[in-house]
Amino acid sequence: MSKTYELNNGIRVTQELLDHWNQSLSKMESAEDILKWSLATFPHLFQTTAFGLTGLVTIDMLSKLQKDTIVPLIFIDTLHHFPQTLQLLKVVEDKYYKPKGKSIQVFQPEGASTEAEFAAKYGDFLWEKEEDKYDFLVKVEPASRAYKSLGVTAVLTGRRKSQGGSRSNLQFVEIDEINEIIKINPLASWDFQQVKQYIDTNGVPFNELLNYGYKSVGDYHSTQPVAEGEDERAGRWKDKAKTECGIHETSRFAEFLKSSK
Repeated sequence: MSKTYELNNGIRVTQELLDHWNQSLSKMESAEDILKWSLATFPHLFQTTAFGLTGLVTIDMLSKLQKDTIVPLIFIDTLHHFPQTLQLLKVVEDKYYKPKGKSIQVFQPEGASTEAEFAAKYGDFLWEKEEDKYDFLVKVEPASRAYKSLGVTAVLTGRRKSQGGSRSNLQFVEIDEINEIIKINPLASWDFQQVKQYIDTNGVPFNELLNYGYKSVGDYHSTQPVAEGEDERAGRWKDKAKTECGIHETSRFAEFLKSSK
């Protein structure tokens, strides 16, 4: 018997239906078609991004597909982003969201609104001392809180197969059982050059750090420029086996999440 996933808002999805969705989406001709399908299929649809290039492409595509509105955007402010990332947030909000009467939904670590407050509460350099605890506090828990408080059914992400690591076998649609939501990866089959070409052709604003060798930008303490020929996410957690912060690997934090509820 096909497995059934019990998700937010009373949504029930069988493994058979999930497989059908992925098979159908793999035959679609464009990312825009996948976004159109997502808009037509899921109420309570959101996007989550840290303003990487793929997420920015998705924002631009959505703005053109939706005349008077746009899918709400969730941004997890870890309190440890580069200043350039936070400046880009303002630029993106002014360009795509405010003209449609929307604002970006920003979630921060619970009980802290600045890096200094976070350090006072949890100690300096927590990411070096207790890496999993840091990832949970600044990324996983705020994301989980966002999904619950906003009543999210499905989220659009910016993950792609060409980013390597655990993303190599990425499907277009996945189930996040811990958070009880559907995750959709509309540009899963794109490579970096396709993404960058779209950005350049359509005049999409992007993080200026990309002009200095960065290809994937996260927290300032765990992001470095990428050398020529390296994987585009090679600058994240340099010299570590780690390839994900936890937002997309919530099974690592299941016990943390259960104890926080």
